[in-house]
Amino acid sequence: MFARLINYFSSHALVGLLTLPLLAGGCSTFNYEWKMASKHPHPAGSLEGRWEGTWKSDSNGHNDRLRCLISKQPGGHYLARYNANYGRMLTFGYTARLDAQETAGAFKFAGSADLGWYAGGVYRYEGRAEGTNFFSTYRCPSDHGVFQMTRPR
Repeated sequence: MFARLINYFSSHALVGLLTLPLLAGGCSTFNYEWKMASKHPHPAGSLEGRWEGTWKSDSNGHNDRLRCLISKQPGGHYLARYNANYGRMLTFGYTARLDAQETAGAFKFAGSADLGWYAGGVYRYEGRAEGTNFFSTYRCPSDHGVFQMTRPR
């Protein structure tokens, strides 16, 4: 997903230069919310809260840092705000809706997010989280891979 953005920006330099600040603009908001969430530990046995780790594309091997803030919403679903790095210069953020079922403190979830045609379209997620471990697959028409995260200390 992130590799697809880089390829798009490099082949469409003007669009990339104009769009890149818009993609990075949410980073400072995410960083602020990340710091604030560190002051309020996640509820035990919950999917909510802070997660950090890595993303990896199984299509091309690209990978980097990944952070996520998950919040429970009215109606029982969750919003996962992802903040991912690609290389040393690009940070990309987006939100996915996750529907989760809990069984004995373990969560199975599935969801999707439309990242737009330039980033590969609709991404679908399936995964599980238990205790301090979070694992998810992602798939879109042009990419697929995994997210692996744990609770930050």
